[in-house]
Amino acid sequence: MNSEVKQKLTFREILKLISTIISWTVFVLLVICACFLLYYFIATKVFVHFGSKYEPKFSLYTIISPSMTPNINVYDVVIDVRVDDPEDIEIGDVITFYSDSPELNGSTITHRVISIIKNNDGTYSYQTKGDHNLIEDSSTVPFEKIVGKVALRIPQLGRVQFFLASSYGWLILIMIPALYIIFKDINRLRKLKQEEKSNLNKNSDNKPSKLKELLSRPVFKKEKQKLLGYTPKPDITTNPIAEEKSNIKSIFDAYDDDVSIEDLPKLK
Repeated sequence: MNSEVKQKLTFREILKLISTIISWTVFVLLVICACFLLYYFIATKVFVHFGSKYEPKFSLYTIISPSMTPNINVYDVVIDVRVDDPEDIEIGDVITFYSDSPELNGSTITHRVISIIKNNDGTYSYQTKGDHNLIEDSSTVPFEKIVGKVALRIPQLGRVQFFLASSYGWLILIMIPALYIIFKDINRLRKLKQEEKSNLNKNSDNKPSKLKELLSRPVFKKEKQKLLGYTPKPDITTNPIAEEKSNIKSIFDAYDDDVSIEDLPKLK
């Protein structure tokens, strides 16, 4: 029995460890992406305001065509690093550039460099080709059209981008944290109620209830006589016999003037 309990506990611990690793990995990736997005947003604003000297060092692009599969798939996000020297680009590098093809209308393309052309005036051009395409691109890419060289690929992050861009995505993004907070508060209240019930049960076990106290009380209470701390002395100044005689005399005087207290038989 103990071995089964230990096995269950270890299995639960392993699941908890795996879930913790996955959650932290996702959290770190999201933080990194958020930092890149924040940087790119600020750098783009600075570039638009101050000109080409403040062109962002990093840029992010979501792949929407299968021309680079299987190395770069659709919905992958690539992070490009700006290239300042044309000689830093070598054959085999994957670059992102603005296409001069009329059908693409200046869109950004991410393809691999298959050859480097040095012109007579000292400028450089690059022949590119998609890994999935059978032929190279129709036109070469001048160095001025290159956005950057691909430094990092984040698989399928673009799905999150497209999902959040939709109306349902924003709704779910708001609802999930709200539901989590509500569920957490409900769970906390439930635990508090359970603690209160357990405390009441403990108090009822240790102390008698009010009903028991009422039933145990006597119906008629006996008043306890208070004991004096001393014994009172008799009053010797008054004589009870003389006092009684004066009372009887006053009665006779009120009803019959001829009868006096002296005519009464004296007690022996």
